[in-house]
Amino acid sequence: MLNWKATATLLSVAMITLTTGCGGLNTGAASSAPPATTGAASKPASCSDAQPYLAVALPNLTNPYYVAMKKGFEEEGATAGFKVEVQIANDDDANQLAQVQAMLQKKPCALALNAVKSEPAAAIVKAANDAGVPVFTVNVIVDEKALTAQGASIIQYLGADNKAGGTQTGEQVLKDLGADAKLNIGFVTEPDERPVVIRDEGFEGAIAANANAKVVAKVDGNVKPDDSLKVTSEMMQGHPDINVIFASTGPAAYGAIQATQGKKVKIYGFCAAEQPLTDTYPACVAQEPEDYGRRVIQQVAKWKGGEQVEAQILRPLKMFLKPATPGPGFVG
Repeated sequence: MLNWKATATLLSVAMITLTTGCGGLNTGAASSAPPATTGAASKPASCSDAQPYLAVALPNLTNPYYVAMKKGFEEEGATAGFKVEVQIANDDDANQLAQVQAMLQKKPCALALNAVKSEPAAAIVKAANDAGVPVFTVNVIVDEKALTAQGASIIQYLGADNKAGGTQTGEQVLKDLGADAKLNIGFVTEPDERPVVIRDEGFEGAIAANANAKVVAKVDGNVKPDDSLKVTSEMMQGHPDINVIFASTGPAAYGAIQATQGKKVKIYGFCAAEQPLTDTYPACVAQEPEDYGRRVIQQVAKWKGGEQVEAQILRPLKMFLKPATPGPGFVG
């Protein structure tokens, strides 16, 4: 398990990417978001095997988010009687497509896909559809327009209720700092990932209750601690009046914490695993990726058994307040 405090010294975690929670299907916008699937697919013959083969595709293992998710897939898969193979794409879209194509040759009962990026993932879903393999997506939402262009569909999406997480965080800011306090807010975000944008929208909706709160800058942390550190430092130089930062992902929070040491600024957002909450970093919300992996396995098992599964499952986020330290399984 990656230790965030250790990497604070080394600052060598530029490979960490979190498309946590992510994509363009509206999924994650709210618990009432429209279904993300066509919902229908034929059951592969391999689902009747004594130990059905389940293909799992994840972006990386440098992020503790995916380490936890992999554990959930493997442990719950064994319990449910699946033979689970997990492939790691090292954050390369083309590599993930090639890995999935290779797994499809083994005729899996289903594909569980946490894509590297939302739009390129549509080609992966199409490849699985063409092979007659149902697709269950988790965390990263596959871009809706790209799916339509490919003529592709998924069975289910499971992930965080991202809008609710952003809203929770914004409400906590107003509770801590005052409903009418003067707030100059900077965002460390990822504008190319829909779930991250949804988090931002939830946060902005909550702080709109305070007429004295305004967003003065948004920077792209690229869901990497080192990149977030750099762009947060630049943002603070350009806008020294910023007194609140909303970090839309765990890696963004980690980088922002490093960039604002010694400055009078409060950081709120999605949790960096094992990063203690302090006066400077008072609150965060977290996903539970190990649980997501387990739940996807359970959903595949239900579908395999002939039960109807929901097109979309949005999971609540857990709020942590100082002086708590989110454990390794609770990440943004």
